[in-house]
Amino acid sequence: MTEEKLRYSEEELQEFKQLILEKLATAQAQYDNLRSSIVATSGNDTADTSRSFKTHEEAASVLGKEETAQLCERQRKFIGHLQAALVRIENGTYGICRATGKLIPKERLRAVPHATLSIDAKQG
Repeated sequence: MTEEKLRYSEEELQEFKQLILEKLATAQAQYDNLRSSIVATSGNDTADTSRSFKTHEEAASVLGKEETAQLCERQRKFIGHLQAALVRIENGTYGICRATGKLIPKERLRAVPHATLSIDAKQG
């Protein structure tokens, strides 16, 4: 009878840390791009176009900025989840399901490195 593993080894944790750091860098770059697209003003002036076209263009611009702001917020939360996963690696609780106390399978952590629940716990 084999004893159930309670924690990932330091080597395994370093593998997950590297994966998380890569995802964090990508997520931060995407967040920065989204933020800059919200803040940036377009160089296309509509001063010489008809009033109705300008109104439609401004409405589309507002909708686009709202959608981008929502994406930006989702990305900010994702970054927070990844940063929390790094903290769990440092304090030795990474990969442990918060509902069952058992290890979350490596395959799940590779797909969702910030996961805090096993699939069974998430579905249950």
